[in-house]
Amino acid sequence: MRERGAAGVVHALLCAVLLTGCQVPSGQGEVADSSAARALPSGYGEVFLAVDECSSFGTVAPTEVPCDSERAAARVVAREDGRARNGPPCPATTDFVLHISERRPAADEDGDGAVPRGYACMRKLRPPHPGDPGGGGGPRTIVGDCVREIGAGRVREAVCDGGAGQAPRFKVVEAVADRADCPASTGLYVRLGGERPVGCARPL
Repeated sequence: MRERGAAGVVHALLCAVLLTGCQVPSGQGEVADSSAARALPSGYGEVFLAVDECSSFGTVAPTEVPCDSERAAARVVAREDGRARNGPPCPATTDFVLHISERRPAADEDGDGAVPRGYACMRKLRPPHPGDPGGGGGPRTIVGDCVREIGAGRVREAVCDGGAGQAPRFKVVEAVADRADCPASTGLYVRLGGERPVGCARPL
């Protein structure tokens, strides 16, 4: 009787083990392994160079890096799809624009090797900031910027303090909807874009 009882216990334990094994969801271990294998490198988000993420030095081949990295040079302040000339303008104090083409980098947001075309409006992590008023650069001309004429009715931004050997001739003092709204001291009208597309610039 003891032998039959012991055999019954062993049989019951064996059935319990088999039932437990059958109740484990199929492929559970594979899912965990798959997600671990697809983990993205540190510093990469769901979107390549999304808002508040940072890029390394250089504008030819932008690389996303953690913002606390010693390689970080600028932060994304706006990110848009498509081409910059067809999309929304960057914020006024943007320092420069990174144009992101459809390409296949070694690492991207979802691991498929593709990054959609778009552009990122960048703000440098450290001064000088060419996008600031009077800074002499940036993708937009804004109130407070200085410009110099380069011929054929065109102007180019120049640092207001006359640095880089390019003395400014005018300073944009106001943005208005129409030229008639500019003050009498205006000596040059500068195209700004936006809701107030006319920049009233006075001679320096």
